[in-house]
Amino acid sequence: MPPKQLVDLSKIDLNCVLYDSGKIESINPQRYEMRLIDRIVYLNEQTTQVVAVRDVREDEFWVRGHIPGRPLVPGVLMIEAAAQMGGFCAKMVSDPDDDRFFGFAGINDVKFRAQVKPGDQLVMCGKHIDIRSRRFIFAAQGFVNGKMAFEATIIGMSV
Repeated sequence: MPPKQLVDLSKIDLNCVLYDSGKIESINPQRYEMRLIDRIVYLNEQTTQVVAVRDVREDEFWVRGHIPGRPLVPGVLMIEAAAQMGGFCAKMVSDPDDDRFFGFAGINDVKFRAQVKPGDQLVMCGKHIDIRSRRFIFAAQGFVNGKMAFEATIIGMSV
């Protein structure tokens, strides 16, 4: 049985764009096909909760080769997207003007629960368990069509 949602998504307007790709790129260094979040739709700096959206496209670099005829988003890309969301949130909560970024340093307790395909909207939510100046620990979940697709605990380090 999936755990409780980290953020009550029924109360979040997924069409709201709090931070667009331009703002995301001003905080996170990933570009082009490796920027894996399209927009931040919710950020609560007091509770360190965040919700991000990724619109999975038919023309993404992995589609042709990751299960030809039945493309599925690779799990590692879902986790990388969640790590980018966690890094964005950590930076916004700690010091958005610091020129360092938070890089992916580790992962624990990963479970994949549903398939994500081109055309799907991957809604990710997370909450920081711990944020320090050089490290964060972040609980993350991803949902597609209201069903939990993954869960993980992500560790990020200041780079």
